[in-house]
Amino acid sequence: MLTERQTAVIKQTVPVLQEHGDALAAHMYRRMFQENPEVQVYFNPVHQISGAQPRALARAIVAYAQYIDNPAALSDAVELIAQKHVSLTIRPEHYPVVGENLLASIREVLGEAATDEIIDAWAAAYAALADIFIDREEQIYTGQEDIFGWQGFKEFVITRREPASDNIVSLYLEPANGQSLAPHKPGQYVGIDVKLPDGRQLIRNYSLSNAPGTPYFRISVKHEMAPEPDTPDGVFSSYLHDQLQVGNRLSLTPPCGEFTLELPEDPTKPVVFIAGGVGVTPLWSMLHSVLAQAGQSRPVVFIQAAVNGAVQAFADELRELRVHHPNLHTHVRLSEPTAEDRDAGRGDSEGLIDDALLDTTVGDREAAYYFCGPAPMMAQVERILENRAVPATDRRYEFFGPAGSLVA
Repeated sequence: MLTERQTAVIKQTVPVLQEHGDALAAHMYRRMFQENPEVQVYFNPVHQISGAQPRALARAIVAYAQYIDNPAALSDAVELIAQKHVSLTIRPEHYPVVGENLLASIREVLGEAATDEIIDAWAAAYAALADIFIDREEQIYTGQEDIFGWQGFKEFVITRREPASDNIVSLYLEPANGQSLAPHKPGQYVGIDVKLPDGRQLIRNYSLSNAPGTPYFRISVKHEMAPEPDTPDGVFSSYLHDQLQVGNRLSLTPPCGEFTLELPEDPTKPVVFIAGGVGVTPLWSMLHSVLAQAGQSRPVVFIQAAVNGAVQAFADELRELRVHHPNLHTHVRLSEPTAEDRDAGRGDSEGLIDDALLDTTVGDREAAYYFCGPAPMMAQVERILENRAVPATDRRYEFFGPAGSLVA
């Protein structure tokens, strides 16, 4: 419990954190990986190199300082992070490691400005925040045990491998012990623990792309190639694409995640999915679920953005769904179609997602929107929906990797 004075001190540090937050977060990660290398397994090095992880931490620190006297205002952010932590098997003993390095970085980055009073206040604030996360994460772990029958990692075997597009491979995973799987919530993801041939251990999160209630989990993973010379290829995605085969085993956590399908009470209200690239994966599970629940009654719109036809994921599955569900309206927009795409009639239109496309596919009907894809696409969709006066409660999205902001 923070004192009134400690709360006031934390709020006074907001301007400093806004100015130095990125540098502080980057310093904290460097320090922690040097002092406590055992925690590196929980972090994606690509997100460190790109700066996405430090930026996300910096925003979280500032937000916590701003709402230190009203932490309930951060409940959505706490839930998002707690779910991610559980998928990575973060436990109470990990929190002191982060806390010690954060406080040391505050002192080292801010220098003389980091007075003993500020350090003491932030120590109390971090302890209070850690308690919030530990309590919520224990609830999630207990819920996983109740629903799925395990917590932490469980061994699965790859029973099928198939391409979803030229750059995405799907793995079908079944429990190695032969036990059945409880249905996951559409939109959830699993944590995957793998040991590479060179001895490195990795833990990564991947959305489930299968319909809930199947006897397997399916993950569909894009081969992440280095966009810059100094940026590495995706380590796990390269291992999956190049080496993992039927019969290999992986360890999975039970499904986690707060980005899940919640159908509107009005059975006539449309549900609109807008997917970009590999962001289609959580939406794909949702699409299967809503079609199974809604039968032929609820209007469903599925808009898929892809660079070209070769990298459009689940193209054959989408055509099959369209045949069996007359209430499903689909639209595939290719941003850079090839001559082969045009000759074969792939895609329904060309360009980026824009307001005119929603006019064509949704019109002026009230609808619930779910979207996921590259950050620029999601920012564009968010602007379009805001301009169309779509309530925030009808706009739901998910970032892959560290949580970001759609506000420029």
